[in-house]
Amino acid sequence: MSEQRPKYTPRPMSSKTTYALGGVAVALIALIVIVALRWGRDEPSIRDDGYGPVRELSVHSSLRDGVIQLGRDNAGKTIDIYEDPLCPACGTLERIHGQEIAQKMDEGKLAVRYHLLNFLDKRSSSKDYSTRAIAANECVAEGGSGPVYSKFHQQMFTGKQPKEGGADLNNAQIADIARDAGAPEPVVHCVASGAKVAAAKTDADTALTALQGVIGPNAGTPTILDAGNKVDWQDSEWVNLLTR
Repeated sequence: MSEQRPKYTPRPMSSKTTYALGGVAVALIALIVIVALRWGRDEPSIRDDGYGPVRELSVHSSLRDGVIQLGRDNAGKTIDIYEDPLCPACGTLERIHGQEIAQKMDEGKLAVRYHLLNFLDKRSSSKDYSTRAIAANECVAEGGSGPVYSKFHQQMFTGKQPKEGGADLNNAQIADIARDAGAPEPVVHCVASGAKVAAAKTDADTALTALQGVIGPNAGTPTILDAGNKVDWQDSEWVNLLTR
């Protein structure tokens, strides 16, 4: 007669273990939902895709007190945009809305005061890319041509923008971008020589102080202000809302 084995009776699970497993399950479900939402979210479409940079010669660029202004002299509205040349979100802003902004400038409906900051210098491989890029923007803006500056600005924030922590551009490479945008040789030399780098550092500090005075100590880029009021640039219609 074979010996009967004792039946195995599993231990009841403690309430603590049950709660822990339940918490893990809830966390996993939440993670799955977040991932699904992100994958399902459409990428913002490029506004006025195909328009390109500013076209009209009546659109001028200027540099005054470290601030770059782009637009017609009699533009219907002027806004302030704060950005860092290395800021990825600033690149997204330019990629999505840059051509739309350019068209509104050509139509005389919008002008922009660009305030350039350099707080991402430390995240560039050269440790001073943002400052040197600001200096280059100032050189090109001072040249006075709206179409040239607009093309240069678009390239610096889209196709040619370095990645944070990756290799960035030296002054000669930035000068080539200015030349390709149509800048005359004295402007190209200004960029290549770094003639405005010292001034750019001061101007960036001034821009940051001004932005923090409006937004607070945690101010970041990009920030768009309309008469001192913050604009939600992630609203796809923000340009139309400002210029209607």
